[in-house]
This record gives sequence, structure tokens and C-alpha cells, in this order.
Amino acid sequence: MKKTIVLLAVATALITSCGTNTNKTEGAETGEHKMGDSAMAESKTERNKKVIMASFAAMESKNVAEMLKDCSPDCVDYGDGSMPPIKGRDSIMKMIQTWMTAFPDNKGSDLKYVADGDWVMVWGEWSGTMKGDFMGMKATNKSYKMKDVDIFKMNDAGQVVEHHNVQSPNTMMMQVGMQMPKKK
Repeated sequence: MKKTIVLLAVATALITSCGTNTNKTEGAETGEHKMGDSAMAESKTERNKKVIMASFAAMESKNVAEMLKDCSPDCVDYGDGSMPPIKGRDSIMKMIQTWMTAFPDNKGSDLKYVADGDWVMVWGEWSGTMKGDFMGMKATNKSYKMKDVDIFKMNDAGQVVEHHNVQSPNTMMMQVGMQMPKKK
């Protein structure tokens, strides 16, 4: 159940590439100016933001491989912290594909991107319709709509190494009529 939310967050997000800053940082004796720390930080921040924006665009086109292209192979998705983390790009990819099969029309709207150094946050509203089974729960053909914040930590190479999210899984589950399978 809560993996659904983790999946939404991951699907809501992970990473495609973006160009990196190619400014020179050699000394003045070569006639080039050394880039200041604040300019380098700004370039890194902007690069990281663009990487996440490209990932969300790939998700919108349902291209999971492109979405995770710049995700570190050992990336960890912590979700909202209520479930064990999902470790590794391949495991995250399987979860996202499962989510997209269950909620094929999943989409974000009014997305806001905020970046600061290694961290990028995306806030917006998500919606979708449960048209396929998910984690033992039968499809309900009901829709959900909820607010979500996805938080990404990037490494120096511009790859996602961590994902966290803040959302209300119970709200989404109630809206689509999902119920946990009964124990036998």
C-alpha cells in the first residue's frame, strides 16, 4: 500500500540528463578567470534542477528508462519513511513500471521546482486512475488527486542518489477505493 506512494514519488520523479557547466577554472596566467565558489554552486544547482525537470518530462511520456537515466545505480528511494527503502536503480525501475501499469494516466500538474546545491524539491498535485491491479489489490477504476513533494539528493556528477517524498498515502487509497488484501 505505501509502496504505491513510494512508487508515485519515484515515478513522479527520477532522473534524465542535462548538460553540465563547462566553464574553465584554470589560473589567471592562462588568461582565463577562475570561477568563484558561488558561481560554481549556482551552476551545480541549476544543472541539478534541469536534470530533475527532464526526468519529470520523461515520466510524463511514460519512458521509465529515460526517467532513470541519470539515477545512480545504487540510488535509494526512502519514500515517506513508512516502508523499507527501495535500493538500486533496477529495483526502483520495476516499482515504477508496476505503478504505471496500475495507474497508466498518472500525471502531475502545477509542478514547482526548487533547488539548492545537491538538493532538488518538486511540489505539485498528482492524479491518476487505478486501471490495473497493484500489489495484490484489484483495479477499481477510481481516480485520485493529491498534493506531493518529492525531494532528491544529487551527487557531484549530477546523478540522483536519494529520493524522499511527503504525501498522504491514505488520502490516495481512500479515493481509489484500495483495500489491503485480507490475510488468510
